[in-house]
Amino acid sequence: MGSGKTTVLGEASDILARRNVPHAAIDLDALGLAHLPSAMKNDGVMYRNLRSLCENYALEDVTRLLLARAIEDRNELEVCTGISPAASTVVCRLTASPETIRQRLQRRELGVKHSEYIDRSVALNAILDTTQLADFTVSTENRSPTDLANEMLLKAGWI
Repeated sequence: MGSGKTTVLGEASDILARRNVPHAAIDLDALGLAHLPSAMKNDGVMYRNLRSLCENYALEDVTRLLLARAIEDRNELEVCTGISPAASTVVCRLTASPETIRQRLQRRELGVKHSEYIDRSVALNAILDTTQLADFTVSTENRSPTDLANEMLLKAGWI
């Protein structure tokens, strides 16, 4: 939360589009945005929605997917890779200092869950530090979305 996933996702998509690289850019959190009796059901809906999107994109010969989400454990990563039609998966972790993340969330999350999101960002960073699922890390500290997206795509071998 607050690391810049959605912003970098959009910019990376624009860079690939300018290079005429077929791809899809998907914000996984948005695919499961619903209020259901159980948070696990939200993830189930999200993954079913991802499966449907992947099937639709495969019909258009799209095999490169940019997915934005904080992947918290290896099982979740395996679910995503199992759904994706891509031949390989590269995981990029976007980082920023706790203060930068707090400032971003202060500006962005103005609703009823404001404090919850700030607390969750601290816990999530600790989880991601422990799981170490990333193939590489990109710091979003004081950098433009274009610079970040270019670095991510270069490190991933996409450009």
